[in-house]
Amino acid sequence: MVCFECGKKYGVYDDVFRCECGGSLDIKYDYREIRKVILSQFRRAHPHHWKYWMFYPTLDPSGAVSLGEGGTPLIPFGENLFIKFEGTNPTGSFKDRGSSVEITRAVKTGSKKVVCATTGNMGASVSCYSARAGLKAVIFVPEDVPEQKLAQIKAYGARTVKVKGTYEDAAKRAENYWKKHGGTYLAGDYPFRGEGEKSVGFEIADQLNWDPPASLILPVGNGTLLYSVYKAFSELKECGLVRKIPKFFGIQAKGCNPVVRAFRTGEFRPVEKPKTIADAVRCGNPIDGKKALYAIKKTGGFAEDVTDREIIRAVKNLGRKGIYAEPGGAVAYAGFLKFRMEIPEPAVCVSTGTGLKHGVFA
Repeated sequence: MVCFECGKKYGVYDDVFRCECGGSLDIKYDYREIRKVILSQFRRAHPHHWKYWMFYPTLDPSGAVSLGEGGTPLIPFGENLFIKFEGTNPTGSFKDRGSSVEITRAVKTGSKKVVCATTGNMGASVSCYSARAGLKAVIFVPEDVPEQKLAQIKAYGARTVKVKGTYEDAAKRAENYWKKHGGTYLAGDYPFRGEGEKSVGFEIADQLNWDPPASLILPVGNGTLLYSVYKAFSELKECGLVRKIPKFFGIQAKGCNPVVRAFRTGEFRPVEKPKTIADAVRCGNPIDGKKALYAIKKTGGFAEDVTDREIIRAVKNLGRKGIYAEPGGAVAYAGFLKFRMEIPEPAVCVSTGTGLKHGVFA
């Protein structure tokens, strides 16, 4: 593991989730070894999350904690546009990909309990996969988490703790709990989760017969998903499975847009009081924001924001065409609608979660 900011190295089995400098960690691989296990039958196998095990730090797929995550549809949505709909995952969001890898690691490290902070989707996913693995889960949530998401977390038997304030306040409480209680694994937007979320990118390339789109449009909350998908395409290119990396476009809600502001000004500053209907991306101080910004700039894309009204319009537009997305799951499509003339096609929008998690639109 290598710090994205200062370059400090850690062992992949070290019990560390961030660098001592505060930077987020990235996991490096021996791609020469990966090339040896990617044979012709690899290309022919049906796309699913654990097909790409050789790109994960858990290494042994036989011991994976899995509920059949991944293999989500890539839906044609008009001329030169596809929607990658993550709402068909076991708990209804893309978070299951990261949870599968994270909870597999928790089991391998001998942890008995998992702690996590969440705005909803990650907590539901961590609770679900912890239950599957026989681990206890303690989930810290901001007090304004939607009741549908809170109910889902509780359904898996997790203990929930409401925290006054924002996601960042909940994250501090979760980290303090981890430090205090031995045998506890800290889940969240940390390196192992990001490695699992790479499979969104692997599957998009696979479903398009290893011919990447010109553009990928993703929502940005903590920034983990966007950077993970960028890393997936970088690794596929390194291993000779694709020839190019798409341009990446990061979309945020106007009421919580620190990555967009940094893209415009060059200065990264948290949003102290984020406010948006898209609770899934309401992260005022994104853990992997700098990583996401790097991927956007490296590929020649941009970061832009959309209003809550534009997000609601996108939810309804998707629904009229058969896709029921929660507000956070419609952010990327809202950005595509707003900035379509500036986004090269063919393009793929990632819709991150089902509308059943939010339930506010008719």
